[in-house]
Amino acid sequence: MIQYDPATDQGRVPSPCINICKMNAQTGLCEGCLRTIEEIVQWGAGSEEYKRAVWVEIRRREEGLF
Repeated sequence: MIQYDPATDQGRVPSPCINICKMNAQTGLCEGCLRTIEEIVQWGAGSEEYKRAVWVEIRRREEGLF
């Protein structure tokens, strides 16, 4: 996973994509970046605020996995 902290990092929000693009049927999340298909589709046109909010969700999801 990319090292990014949505609470403290400034500037452009990086894409969480790590080129492991496989949707998990049980969770509805990409196994590489932990985004939903809707989040992935909206990413390109999303504002920096939207992208930061998605990162907050990704970090929350990570906590539930480990």
